[in-house]
Amino acid sequence: MQKVLLVGAGKGGTVLLKMLIETKLMKVAAVADIDSEAPGIVYARAKGIPVHTNWKMLFTEDIDVVMEATGDPQIMDGLLKARSSRTIIVPSTVALIISRLIREKEQLITRLKEQTGKYTTIFDSTNDGMIVIDANEDIILFNRVAENVTGHMRNHVLGRKIREVIPSTRLPEVLYSQEPEYNQEQVLDNGLKIITTRIPIMNEDGSLRGALSIFKDITDAVQLAEEVTNLREIETMLTAIIQSSDEAISVVDEKGRGILVNPAYTRMTGLKEEDIIGLPATTDISEGESMHLRVLQTRRAVRGVRMKVGSSSKDVLVNVAPVIVDGKLKGSVGVIHDVSEIKTLTTELSRARQIIRTLEAKYTFLDIIGESEEMKLAIEQAKLGAKTPATVLLRGESGTGKELFAHAIHNESDRKYNKFIRVNCAAIAENLLESELFGYEEGAFSGAKRGGKTGFFEEANNGSIFLDEIGELSPQMQAKLLRVLQEKEIVRVGGTKPIPVNVRVIAATNIKIEMAMTEGAFREDLYYRLNRYPISIPPLRQRKGDIVPLCVHLIRKINQDYGKNIEEISPEAAQILHSHDWPGNVRELENILGRAMIFMHPSERCINAVHLPDFVSRKQAQSASGIDLSQPEMTLSEAMERTEEDFIKASLQKFEYNRTRTAKSLGISLRSLYYKMEKYGIAKHSTQ
Repeated sequence: MQKVLLVGAGKGGTVLLKMLIETKLMKVAAVADIDSEAPGIVYARAKGIPVHTNWKMLFTEDIDVVMEATGDPQIMDGLLKARSSRTIIVPSTVALIISRLIREKEQLITRLKEQTGKYTTIFDSTNDGMIVIDANEDIILFNRVAENVTGHMRNHVLGRKIREVIPSTRLPEVLYSQEPEYNQEQVLDNGLKIITTRIPIMNEDGSLRGALSIFKDITDAVQLAEEVTNLREIETMLTAIIQSSDEAISVVDEKGRGILVNPAYTRMTGLKEEDIIGLPATTDISEGESMHLRVLQTRRAVRGVRMKVGSSSKDVLVNVAPVIVDGKLKGSVGVIHDVSEIKTLTTELSRARQIIRTLEAKYTFLDIIGESEEMKLAIEQAKLGAKTPATVLLRGESGTGKELFAHAIHNESDRKYNKFIRVNCAAIAENLLESELFGYEEGAFSGAKRGGKTGFFEEANNGSIFLDEIGELSPQMQAKLLRVLQEKEIVRVGGTKPIPVNVRVIAATNIKIEMAMTEGAFREDLYYRLNRYPISIPPLRQRKGDIVPLCVHLIRKINQDYGKNIEEISPEAAQILHSHDWPGNVRELENILGRAMIFMHPSERCINAVHLPDFVSRKQAQSASGIDLSQPEMTLSEAMERTEEDFIKASLQKFEYNRTRTAKSLGISLRSLYYKMEKYGIAKHSTQ
């Protein structure tokens, strides 16, 4: 090991001295300074290192390196003259640079230790165990509670593979699937049971960074549950509530056997408890099928089913819902109403239906018909998106089912029991849209309601809001919507106080927003907020294999709406439908089938080619001018209307059904365009 003579034991020399001693790269042979009480001299003397006020007394032949830390040129000249060929002289400038670097290093290390200590204190102060692994499954965080629960010490596990420490863990599965797992039970090697939540950790660019497990000793949870409630008392209370209810209630288990009926039920049906309890759900039915059995088979609620029950064949209306506990079907509960009482509630029911249509998502993914690969992909994307809190942007032409997807996404999410608000951004006047979305305070403007008004975003709090035709928003409203998405709060019109809202936004558009951005009609920052989870719904012309299944579904629906009894569609008619381009998509298909079924004879059961409107032949018979020459008896007025209709359709297609741009190109107002589209039926049966 090389021997070092340090000349100069001031502040810089002392730092060098400490560095040389700590690193042990070279041996400090001696320290010299004219001040016998210099800090470096005192420190060296304490370390047993020879010291002197005259460096010449210490400069022996076995010295390999001399570090000059005084900055005195005379001392440097003397050292150079006194050195041998094997001795290296380090000047003060280099020594000072080294000392400065060492000081900065020490400061950085101290700061890092302080910051690390803060984070460690925070993680160790929580009552939950925390374990974090990186993308290579190596443990990078292991807090104090994790030590206590697992029995492993932090210093022994950091840097090791997680399965080497906890073989029963599922953190690697969460790491690679990138799917969180909530409130999962796990048994550790020491026999302890824990409840754990595992979450993947992603970087800002979407790349995988690692996975986090937060867990708690299940004993704490059990003790907490025992402190909060007594299960037997709750069971007794619920039974008392059911027994005292004036609503007739019956409950069956998962096998369809009666387990509970209340006094109101026995009064209405005339049946006693012994006639129901332990027996099949069909026992009390005198006419009709058991709704309990249907609900147990489908796991879906039924409402408003007419049937007759009891020995007196009482005419009743039945609502039945499944009872699901922790994802497992435990039975079903039915509420029975006397039809005579229903008549007195007709007005209230009509009002309630109107509210429900606004606040409830009516459809699920089971209502979306499509066997094509394009549609299956869209449905799978929507199901995945429903499980995340991200904003969803539904993109597709009009009539493809964007609103149907919005309903299904809400019903598949964890917000399904909360409100679902639907807003057509293009159907509300520009001067009213802000107050409708965000509400207003009392006196905000002339005509404002007393006490103010709650807006759609407040109504949808803890639920979902569906913003249809989002591309029609003005720049001013786009800015206000962006604030809601960023800050998660709204300010009523005429108000100043921000109101926090927890709303999941599902937006839909039929225009190419990217083109609108380039033209300055749509904000780029709002686009990136909305386009976090885009879902493209394919048009019907790209999935014509779904036409026949859609026909079967729509015929069944139209039968109920129109009181028809059509059973099928002929192959010839299906081929004609298959050859059409369907600019109006599924909405146009429903219109065509409905038009055909209206004019069918009551005895007919099959839709044939003759029943379909002659839209194909009309299209082929059009002349180059766009006028239908196959009808020579057409008047001039009719021909002008036909030309106007075709011209509007062509303009809409040119501008990809952006109504604002179409109206501008035609030289008419947006209101006039809406009127003409409604007049010619374009709004309902054409691509938007």
